Amino acid sequence: MSTARGFIKEFQEFAIKGNMMDLAIGVIIGGAFGKIIDSVVNDLFMPLINFIVGGNVNFDNLFLVLRLPEGYAGAMTMAELTKAGAVVFAWGHFLTIFVNFLLLALVVFVMVKLVNNARRRFEAEPAPAPAAPPEDIQLLREIRDALQAGNPGK
Repeated sequence: MSTARGFIKEFQEFAIKGNMMDLAIGVIIGGAFGKIIDSVVNDLFMPLINFIVGGNVNFDNLFLVLRLPEGYAGAMTMAELTKAGAVVFAWGHFLTIFVNFLLLALVVFVMVKLVNNARRRFEAEPAPAPAAPPEDIQLLREIRDALQAGNPGK
């Protein structure tokens, strides 16, 4: 029975006091942060790339059809081909995900760099020197030390 209690106590320490809560918070924030990065790519960078290229480039619609279903005569869009069961090499979608990853990695790198710089500045600040004790406290300490030494002012 004591082994089970020890196990439960150890698990509680792990789950509550350990890094598990930090990890859970990081995963939740990371999921929300991923949506922000998706928006940055799709709503900010892709329009700029479309403007530079001079057309309406949507990387998600860049693909190579490897095999069509037998007798397929539908539209040749990614959505229709996937729905019909075609084998599609979706390199454009991969490119979009890869750009998302690069942007996410860049943002995380900058954030870690900023946090590390702030931590170094915080750790580099010297601790303030303790204030000198008031004169009466200093005098009382000297009297105490003299009494303890057995030589009261001789």
